[in-house]
Amino acid sequence: MNRLTLSAAVLTLAASTALPAFAQERVSFPTRAPDGAERVVMICEQDAATRRAFRREHGQAPAFVTAEQALQARSTGQVWAVPRCMTAREHTRLVSTLTAYAAVR
Repeated sequence: MNRLTLSAAVLTLAASTALPAFAQERVSFPTRAPDGAERVVMICEQDAATRRAFRREHGQAPAFVTAEQALQARSTGQVWAVPRCMTAREHTRLVSTLTAYAAVR
């Protein structure tokens, strides 16, 4: 083995043991919004039975959002106390958009 290869191997080994020591600082991001508010979107039908069930469960009529509104709420950090509803078609649009974003990354 020549000296350059041996030196590179030793430096790589030294760096691999030293770098975790420098990475001790952790940044924590809150996983929940304050006061129990969240950004929950559920797939809901728009029939009377679903509206009654939603009102019984959450205390108010369902508020429907589009895929664009859900993405905007995500990017601005908007939260709400009561879940929002989304039609199955809008959910498909949301998943399609998020998949496209993930493919770019």
